[in-house]
Amino acid sequence: MNAKVLVADDEPDVRLLVASNLRLGGFTALEAEDGPAALEAARTRTPDLIVLDLMLPGMSGLEVCRVLKGDPATRSIPIIMLTAKAGEIDRIVGLELGADDYLTKPFSPRELLLRIRNVLRRHQPGEAGEILTAGDVVVDRVRLSVTIGGHPVDFTATELKLLSLLIERKGRVQSRDALLNEVWGYESVIDTRTVDTHIRRLREKLGASADLIETVRGFGYRVIS
Repeated sequence: MNAKVLVADDEPDVRLLVASNLRLGGFTALEAEDGPAALEAARTRTPDLIVLDLMLPGMSGLEVCRVLKGDPATRSIPIIMLTAKAGEIDRIVGLELGADDYLTKPFSPRELLLRIRNVLRRHQPGEAGEILTAGDVVVDRVRLSVTIGGHPVDFTATELKLLSLLIERKGRVQSRDALLNEVWGYESVIDTRTVDTHIRRLREKLGASADLIETVRGFGYRVIS
């Protein structure tokens, strides 16, 4: 997998550690030391994924994420946020802005590579002919697109995979742990609030069709139609 990964972090030691492990893992590593440089690199170097630290000088990681996800030219680039352990609010905000995943510092380079591969895998096209429907919602896994009542709506790759899984198993309750494992590729040691945050984003984007996703209190979620 010769994907290009942009590492945006103001700590040279962190950039060196991540970039070195990326190259050993078969990736092309790009680097940025502050927010404006990360934004410029994302726009001109077209990375396949961005590892984005929250605490960047010049422009915070959250603001960089907000700008990239608001630009049609860059919104499809997946983002993994790097956060401090105390930054729970920032992690949630990052996910709500459209980040695909987060990792707290200090982190294992091996775990970061695992997450990068999982996120990139979620951005791969599905098999031909995979059209899923629930009510007015249509998911096209080939084109990686969603329409609601015939109108296209932008979803991140993670949101699309989560929605696809729920629609594919329409009527069956999916636990938070199962969703973490199948959508993110992680065991339940990861905070299940990640799932709740993405479900909230799905409902916001589904608008009038939000009621298709039902909460089963104390267990998980299911799509009804």
